[in-house]
Amino acid sequence: MGRDAVADGSLWFGAPVLVLKPVDDDEAAEALEMVREAAEDAQCARLCDLIGRDTRLTGFLSAVFELSPFLRDCARRNPHALEALFDASADERLKMLFERIDASAFAEEQTESGQMKALRDLKAEAHFLIALCRLADVADTATTTERLSLLADKCIRAAVNFLLLDADRAGKLKLPDRARPAEGSGWILLGMGKLGANELNFSSDIDLIVLVDPHAPAIIEAYEAIDLFVRLTRRLVRILQDRTEHGYVFRTDLRLRPDPGSTPLAIPVEAALHYYESRGQNWERAAMIKARPIAGDLVAGESFLKELQPYVWRKYLDYAAIADVHSIKRQIHAHKGHGAVAVRGHNVKLGRGGIREIEFFVQTQQLIAGGRFPELRGRRTVSMLKELARCGWIDEEAREALTRQYWFLRDVEHALQMVADEQTHTLPEEDDELERIAHLLAFDDAEAFSEAFRESLRLVEQHYADLFETAPQLSRGVGNLVFTGDVDDPGTLETLSELGFERPSDMCRVIRGWHYGRYRATQSAEARERLTELTPALLEAFGSTRRADEALLRFDAFLAGLPAGIQLFSLLQSNPALLNMLVSIMGAAPRLAAIITRRPHVFDGLLDPALLSELPDRAYLSERLETFLAGAQIYEEILDRLRIFAAEQKFLIGIRLLTGAIDSARAGKAFSDLADLTVESALEAVVENFAGRHGRIAGGRVAILGMGKLGSRELTAGSDIDLILLYDHDEDADYSDGQKALAPSEYYARLTQRLIAAVSAPTAEGVLYELDLRLRPSGNKGPVATHIDAFARYQRNDAWTWEHMALTRARAFAGDRALIERVEKEVHDILALPRDTQKIRNEAAEMRRLLEEEKPARDVWDLKLVPGGLIDLEFIAQVAVLTGNTPSESEATATSEVLSSLSETFCAPQARQELVDAHHLYMTLTQTTRLCLEGGFDPDEAPPGFADLMLRQTDLPELGILQAHVEETAGRVRRLFEELVGSVV
Repeated sequence: MGRDAVADGSLWFGAPVLVLKPVDDDEAAEALEMVREAAEDAQCARLCDLIGRDTRLTGFLSAVFELSPFLRDCARRNPHALEALFDASADERLKMLFERIDASAFAEEQTESGQMKALRDLKAEAHFLIALCRLADVADTATTTERLSLLADKCIRAAVNFLLLDADRAGKLKLPDRARPAEGSGWILLGMGKLGANELNFSSDIDLIVLVDPHAPAIIEAYEAIDLFVRLTRRLVRILQDRTEHGYVFRTDLRLRPDPGSTPLAIPVEAALHYYESRGQNWERAAMIKARPIAGDLVAGESFLKELQPYVWRKYLDYAAIADVHSIKRQIHAHKGHGAVAVRGHNVKLGRGGIREIEFFVQTQQLIAGGRFPELRGRRTVSMLKELARCGWIDEEAREALTRQYWFLRDVEHALQMVADEQTHTLPEEDDELERIAHLLAFDDAEAFSEAFRESLRLVEQHYADLFETAPQLSRGVGNLVFTGDVDDPGTLETLSELGFERPSDMCRVIRGWHYGRYRATQSAEARERLTELTPALLEAFGSTRRADEALLRFDAFLAGLPAGIQLFSLLQSNPALLNMLVSIMGAAPRLAAIITRRPHVFDGLLDPALLSELPDRAYLSERLETFLAGAQIYEEILDRLRIFAAEQKFLIGIRLLTGAIDSARAGKAFSDLADLTVESALEAVVENFAGRHGRIAGGRVAILGMGKLGSRELTAGSDIDLILLYDHDEDADYSDGQKALAPSEYYARLTQRLIAAVSAPTAEGVLYELDLRLRPSGNKGPVATHIDAFARYQRNDAWTWEHMALTRARAFAGDRALIERVEKEVHDILALPRDTQKIRNEAAEMRRLLEEEKPARDVWDLKLVPGGLIDLEFIAQVAVLTGNTPSESEATATSEVLSSLSETFCAPQARQELVDAHHLYMTLTQTTRLCLEGGFDPDEAPPGFADLMLRQTDLPELGILQAHVEETAGRVRRLFEELVGSVV
């Protein structure tokens, strides 16, 4: 061919390219120049020459590169992909690339990283050329989907062949024929969905089901086969979808396999057959219509599908499938009478008149009649439309219209995905982005495209609705509840409104997502069946929370994070109390709901039938922690297990509080015991790990002094913890004896920093606790670790009154036992020192005044800071300890215990009881608030269920009465504070 063939694109594509218009001519020129510079750097002389001329092909390329940043970047990264088209047409080049993909697995001394690079490079070039052929209009949409599917087939087969040969070389398999490694291997890979039907879109995930025939000739040990092929499947997924500097091959999804939440990645053939025959659902039958062996042992794959035929294709008209279709009919009729569809933001796949409606109709007819009419068993949508028309199920006009619109919508889908190689199906809302899509599809402008698009949707919608003629009544005990299809059922909207949902349409969309199996917990058919049966009870329960929409959305977020659902849904069905507890969390406790959403494993503890009957005391928690840590050897694993254990137990302690199984005081002790045990375990792990590098100090030992609410055993669900790390060592110790020796002060400072990181550093498992070390001697100015002698000197000679007040709540709990005892004695002796009573009272009153000035309370519900609140009570108790107005032998650090033991000379019995009652009220409300809410309690914002919970815990009838009770209590406490400590004015 001559120069003209180059100019119009015929040399490259076999025909002149389509004329495409860029949205912005200047940006198109700039995009083309970027590619020219890359071509020049790569010494692609012919491409540089072409770009320098004004030709039809050059105009096409500049438009493509401006309209699709992804394709522009493909050309920049690999200009040789275009340079090669001067020597071979795009069709020939694609054949060559497919052959190279096939050969890549057999390259001499091929490595996994080498295989990954080869597939990424070859796939990227083929992907690029397939897109150019479609945009040039030299390949139609059907050819494009076939090529994309073939590209996926080739890549998967090459990766599978590489892995099989690698296993053979390692002696894990004995392949009958290494030239054809997949034959007789027993490794079956079924392509599902659009891949199985050879209808893949431009940026599509690939859906696979992986099976294993343990009795295949290549398998050496049948009982080890599943483990072997699970490992190979994991490697296959890594080869295909891990993003490297060379990109990725295909995003890979294995979730269409039977019960994906509880089955291995590779399933024995017999187990799969048993599953489908005994538990398979209609949606799985529908999925199997498109199943196609694409890699591995193809003969075994075909044999599996043949055995599965009686399950997929029923001998008689399938009334179960008909019932499934009927459950959608109301959605179809809901379409009728609607106005024009908005083009911007429309989902081409799932929206009204979209691709899914055409595919759904074809598949339902196949399920119903495919058993009797073998010609309806094909995989491809358009082919089956033709067969349906031939058999008289639809008329020729419907077939022609649906076929034409199917390919048009698939074209729109491809254009959306070509822009940035993203798996999107939604048309953009911005004008310039919609213009981009219109130009990619060769429309003059967005308005012309929008008109064609609306007409397409209208035609599909009209034919789709006409295909179903009657709509049966679907009702449940609570009214209509239909959540299939894509459009809201009017009866269901009415039912949800009656149940108390304010946004029934939004809630319908959420629940439909469950039925589509979009979450791991709802991917198995059995899980979805259980959830469907449970849905009416859930909706009724959420409706009773008085903020039903929020509760359901929290439950939806919880579902999204669950790894599996069958067990939980079954339990909720059979255990109304557990269902009520879950609804209470969703309706009254946003913070708890957020925790189980982020860390769904914490919910597992609720399955323990003894949960509410066992008190979470120190012995209980210690036993469970020991069991949980058993076998953990590696430092990071120990810390991660501590984080997981603490998160679960915090949640379960909170649940006991929420349900009334324990009160606020017991909860405070349980939260504190949990902190004691986990921080102590973390300290032990840190000490051992640190010694591995730095050795030990002669006579060295550490102890942790808990301060604040940890010291007084009054922690709440969200408390951080206040610590002081103290150490001691032999007097003549100068350096540690490790590989990297340190002086004692630096040794313990670094050890403390390591402990802070272990406890507070955010990880995938969260943090153990937030730490605060500001109560150490000299605060933030002092060293993070303090020698016990320095601590004692500071407290005796330099400490402020407020530091001695803080010391009244100190409690040593972790570290060397002898040092703990010495620390406890030092604290006791320091607190027993004689003091000027009036000076202590004056300074405490002044501190309270300054706090009120600097941190005023938000409102009466700010129970810590409000005048007459928790700080007042804590200061009264601390002043009493420092002035000798509590029993001298008492070792109590808890505020409530100190208040209950105030001497009568300091506080009259009735006033003492009032202080104790006030503390109990405040801690009940504080524990509940910190457990359930992220911030403080705001009556206007908090869920009604939370207000109900507070009223239940305080045994009061309404929030106004509770507020008056809190205000009255605070006034009484403030009067007693001024009497016992001093005026704050």
